[in-house]
Amino acid sequence: MAKITASEVNKLRKHTGAGMMDCKKALVESDGDFDAAVEILRKKGQKVAAKRGENEASEGIVISKSNGDSGVIIKVNCETDFVAKNDDFVKFVDQLASIALENGADSVEKLKELKFDDISVEEKLTEQIGKIGEKIEISNLGSINAETVVAYNHPGNQVGSLVGLNKDGDKVEEAGKDVAMQVAAMNPVALVKDEVPQDVIDKEIEIGKDTARQEGKPEEMLDKIAMGKLNKFFKENTLLAQAFIKDNKTSVEKHLDGVESGLTVKEFLRYSLS
Repeated sequence: MAKITASEVNKLRKHTGAGMMDCKKALVESDGDFDAAVEILRKKGQKVAAKRGENEASEGIVISKSNGDSGVIIKVNCETDFVAKNDDFVKFVDQLASIALENGADSVEKLKELKFDDISVEEKLTEQIGKIGEKIEISNLGSINAETVVAYNHPGNQVGSLVGLNKDGDKVEEAGKDVAMQVAAMNPVALVKDEVPQDVIDKEIEIGKDTARQEGKPEEMLDKIAMGKLNKFFKENTLLAQAFIKDNKTSVEKHLDGVESGLTVKEFLRYSLS
């Protein structure tokens, strides 16, 4: 049997991120063969992944990143709040976001095919499952390309947002930060009312009618009342029409135009754990 030294164990730990005891056991099992030990640890991850595949992964974090004219936002789920708050897990998700941004990945499937060190992201994910011992899954990945893309991460990494604007410059980026924060805080359903899904509109009209009916309003007035409530819904739930969080006397649209004539949001994304 090969003698396993502390430096060999530490080398394997740094390479795989697995615990010291797991690394030592893998080296003992492989009779000191480093590559074989790595494979043993990866197979352990596959076994854990298969075992925990049906478990609910409702915790996790959201991280968004941008580099000027492009940005990504990613949500990675795990099983427990303990893991979600772990520095190594946060670092892992941050690295995934960087890989996606650097390679222009715009879907979970494309991200999984990319390289993470010397293996694929998908293999790295399995490796992390073996290391942590619970289910981990990349549940969402989105991207935006625009003249300026700004990322916002709310403290605690439970909510993140991306905003793409149609102009560039320092003033634009500063305004974008405020709007990205607005998106995270106010959770708009769309950019403008024409982009609100029809099923959402139909639901709001039905709610408006039911509310008016319960208040005893005449049946012939229900449609008019419901449309009034729908217009209020558009104002409160579409980004450009929303009251700007730093000055509720003006809308986001008017605020941006005041920063620079014609400045507006082209696209936004928001992910949340809740």
